[in-house]
Amino acid sequence: MNLQGMTWDHPRGFDPVVAASRAYADTTGVHISWDKRSLQAFADASIQDLAEEYDFIVLDHPHVGQIADTGALLPLDTQIDAQASIGGSAESYIWKGQVWAYAIDAACQMAAYRPDLQTPRPQRWEQFLTDDAPQFRPLTPLLPVDAFDMFMTLVAGRGEETLPFSPEKFVTDANGTYALSILRALYNLGPDEQLDMNPIAVLETMSTRNDFGCSPCLFGYVNYTRPNFRDHQISYFDLPLCDGYSLPRGILGGAGIGVSAQSKHPEAAKAFAKWITSAPVQSGIYLENNGQPANRHTWIDQGENPDVAGFFKGGFHTMNNAWTRPRDVWFLEFVDDICEAFPGFFRRGIPAETFLSQMNTMFQHYAKKDI
Repeated sequence: MNLQGMTWDHPRGFDPVVAASRAYADTTGVHISWDKRSLQAFADASIQDLAEEYDFIVLDHPHVGQIADTGALLPLDTQIDAQASIGGSAESYIWKGQVWAYAIDAACQMAAYRPDLQTPRPQRWEQFLTDDAPQFRPLTPLLPVDAFDMFMTLVAGRGEETLPFSPEKFVTDANGTYALSILRALYNLGPDEQLDMNPIAVLETMSTRNDFGCSPCLFGYVNYTRPNFRDHQISYFDLPLCDGYSLPRGILGGAGIGVSAQSKHPEAAKAFAKWITSAPVQSGIYLENNGQPANRHTWIDQGENPDVAGFFKGGFHTMNNAWTRPRDVWFLEFVDDICEAFPGFFRRGIPAETFLSQMNTMFQHYAKKDI
């Protein structure tokens, strides 16, 4: 039997599913070939279109509202052990009482640094608003989608965790302007090229050059912690906190594996999806081949492994308290609109209050239709 899967284009997204599929074929005779799409396509490509061609799709959880609406994927077994996943990874693929994917990979926005450079690490976001901020030598991924994710991370870090705030406002004025002020400060502390950088680009830069000491908010990748993956090893630490608050609330990332509703072999596909997300596979062949497992016990165990403790232990607290983005049908289109506007906020120096008003105007368009 031959099945096809679609994942995303990075060693973390591709290598572990290929290695696991080879092992699965050896014991079951079920052969799975994998294609990969860009990180941007991972965020916004149509799951419905991919489901016409592939048996499996590795996907981002904000898609589940649209998946449920279109029926692109098959509902999976609702008897999942949510306690076996970290940071709400398993729950993020549950929508309207159905499981639309199994958590295969876990990530959230956390902070990264170069231990060998001995640069100070920020503890509070307000430190970036002071004259001492250059000491941190920050590089921040401000590609529009990452800037917007960080915006929501900052808002959630101030205790505003139910978004949208109202049908008129996506976030409150106080928290929205606060988040935008931190984002602008980070833009001013780094090169303009940050607006074209995603987390991979930032981690590649930090691990191959000595210009930057930390990245205070990006989606973590375990690969850059491993010895010899790049010239220099990256380690992670908890996100800075907002003054007056004690819990980091980095936006949940990661990935789930779903089964196409058009698969000609649905039961075989479901069986593989359950197998590759099981604890033995996640802690074994998946982890050993550049994988970043969603299994909580793997994170705890690997926190004692010196080769990867800089990720699994350094980022555990932030990951364990990750915050889940909206998954409603309207959300992805709203994100697209915001992302078109974000570069102007930075490059044209649009005042935070003005930009927040623009954001809420865009949001109201969707609120009237869908909320």
